[in-house]
Amino acid sequence: MYDTQITLTGWIGGEVTHRELAEGRSVASFRVACTPTHYRDGAWVKGTTSWHTVKAWNRLARHVADSLSSGDPVVVHGRLVADVWERDGKQQTSYEVVASSIGHDLSHGTSRFTKPVAPEERVEVQVEEQQVAA
Repeated sequence: MYDTQITLTGWIGGEVTHRELAEGRSVASFRVACTPTHYRDGAWVKGTTSWHTVKAWNRLARHVADSLSSGDPVVVHGRLVADVWERDGKQQTSYEVVASSIGHDLSHGTSRFTKPVAPEERVEVQVEEQQVAA
């Protein structure tokens, strides 16, 4: 309820990895490069690039794997999560974004949305097609 929400805009910097886990669960992950730009003294100036790890789960993970690839401009919204561990007696922390929504950043191009057919709808369509063929 009181999670830190974050929105990133940037470019996918590497391949999207996708794994199917036990019990039908799925996870996709990728890195996003965010480089701020500012208009200063009549020219665009790029700032320091920050890199962020993004994870998506289940249906969103499958859609990410089917829709996104390296170099795509994206908008990511989700929870900022800290992973804390100890190495050589020193506490280490890394952060990742657990996404609730991800999409192409349309300020850099166009995209087409395709709504997948739900599995139960596919079965009904196949049954109807078999009845017509018979």
